[in-house]
Amino acid sequence: MATAASESPDLRVVPSIDDGLALRRYTVTASDGTRLQAWTNDVEGPTVLLCNGLGTNPYTWPALLDAGCGVRVVSWNERGVGGSERPADPSHIGVDWFVRDALAVLEDAGVDACVVAGWSIGVNTMFQLAFEHPERVTGLFAVAGVPGDTFATMLAPLLVPRPLRKPITLGIARLMKLGGRPLTEVARRLPVGPVSGQLLTHSGFMLLVPDLPLARRAVKEFLTTPVDWYMTLALRSSVQRRISLRNVRVPATFVAGRYDLLAGSRDMDTAAARIPGATYVELNASHFVPMEKPAEVHALLLALLDRVDRAGGD
Repeated sequence: MATAASESPDLRVVPSIDDGLALRRYTVTASDGTRLQAWTNDVEGPTVLLCNGLGTNPYTWPALLDAGCGVRVVSWNERGVGGSERPADPSHIGVDWFVRDALAVLEDAGVDACVVAGWSIGVNTMFQLAFEHPERVTGLFAVAGVPGDTFATMLAPLLVPRPLRKPITLGIARLMKLGGRPLTEVARRLPVGPVSGQLLTHSGFMLLVPDLPLARRAVKEFLTTPVDWYMTLALRSSVQRRISLRNVRVPATFVAGRYDLLAGSRDMDTAAARIPGATYVELNASHFVPMEKPAEVHALLLALLDRVDRAGGD
């Protein structure tokens, strides 16, 4: 069902600056004309569409940047993030528009249907895509995210009562948006070196990672997004309605981090329980599961792809 990425006239290939990483960046034009920075690993194997975390980048998925990973991934950076343009119409953001961008990436890659993976708010996008366009989705791989109402699941490991989680986290996001310009200047001046990397991975917010240099690169690129724009995207994404899981009929796997402050593992477990035959796995990780447990996460993705293949969905 998949073919090589189209060689359209506006295709802009940006070679990876990392020797040894399977990574090619290019441009996809969205339905409203917004130019998106897309990326692929150009690996032979079944195609997976990755709906990445908000404001994140390819370096957050080290296993997929290995030329021997056996999975062809296609993905993109959200509007206004990592080389993608901000839309001319500022209202063209949020999960509904992320879904349209996902479809544009699939069309450009010549993919009719495939397994879709999501991380964090990308899980919201993934389930919305499956709900609106079930014919395009053969399997679902949800990592550290829930199908809707993400803010209500945050802070669970801190034992914050559920009714308070969403008001607290939305309030923090609104304050950070108001202080976006000075916060952005501070963020862009933060040193992202070996010492700060060690501090971050021992902070509790993020845990130890097997590839610290790549993790530092992921953080450095993440910090290029203006804070006010990031919070604008996050707040708009928070209004997504909950997605009904009753009609999900494709193989699904949920991978949660036991110490995740941004996507409660209990909410992921209950979501998985509503999908017949879904697999739920909880790892000793924070929200940054793909960076902290790349081998385990990749093995679970390969297992899902095998299930999809055996079910005749690929």
